[in-house]
Amino acid sequence: MEAVAKLQNVPTSPRKMRLVADMIRGKKVSSAINMLKFEPKVGARYMEKLLLSAVANWEVKHEDFANEIGSLVIKTVFVDGGKMLKRIQPAPQGRAHRVRKRSNHITLVVALPSEGASLADMTESIANQAAEQAAEALESNDKSNQE
Repeated sequence: MEAVAKLQNVPTSPRKMRLVADMIRGKKVSSAINMLKFEPKVGARYMEKLLLSAVANWEVKHEDFANEIGSLVIKTVFVDGGKMLKRIQPAPQGRAHRVRKRSNHITLVVALPSEGASLADMTESIANQAAEQAAEALESNDKSNQE
């Protein structure tokens, strides 16, 4: 039982938004909202609104389980690059430098913890998956460098 919320063309760079996403990944919704409320990064405001939207989506989708909202967990959150506005910045001696104004797309999924799994187990499994993906990326990168 999960609910998804997406936000597109957020006017911050994906790299800055990923810092905020990494901060709340795998946390309980209530603690994530508290963290985002007091986070000074600009991306935290967008992420907080998106998280509240995902919770509202979950409430509409699962009206039978309204009393379990307190146990919702952020299952996945990822940030992809959006469209890029390309602008010109004047430079010395008649030259021009290109300025890339980046944007991003955020996808956030909230769900109840699976039966028999605690919050710590879910967070650990998410961390293990990320570690495995990083190891695979390094391994494939090493193979391409050797060839």
